[in-house]
Amino acid sequence: MRIRLVCFMLLTIFCLNGCGQKGPLYLPEKPQTSPKQPSDNNQ
Repeated sequence: MRIRLVCFMLLTIFCLNGCGQKGPLYLPEKPQTSPKQPSDNNQ
């Protein structure tokens, strides 16, 4: 019974460890924002 519990716990840990791993983790860079020029289309 104890071996079954240990196996179940290890399986659960390994499954949860792989959740959400799609690639390397990185912090996304802030998008480059260029100053907007006023447009003359306001007629």
